[in-house]
Amino acid sequence: MNPAIENYEFLSSITAQMRVAATDGQWDQLVELEKQCSQHVAIMKTQDMGIPPNETTRLRKVELIRKILADDAEIRNHTEPWVEQLQRIMHSTGQERRLQQTYSSEY
Repeated sequence: MNPAIENYEFLSSITAQMRVAATDGQWDQLVELEKQCSQHVAIMKTQDMGIPPNETTRLRKVELIRKILADDAEIRNHTEPWVEQLQRIMHSTGQERRLQQTYSSEY
């Protein structure tokens, strides 16, 4: 198999696992998989330059990239509400802390 396609196949398998982790709310696992994904992308950037792919390889690469992007969109659908919830909690905690600092210093 073409080494570039092997890289995209591996990346696709990681994003598929990330999609499942996001769907199941397994945030620690998602973070670990994100690290693996970033490391693999960094490796791919150094390896994917060179010989242009033939038509079969190019079509398979496009197919895998589309799947990776679909997984990414689904992951975002699950993570964005969670991130917004965390931001609300952090904002609320910050306001509470400021109120405590304001009123505790007066008394």
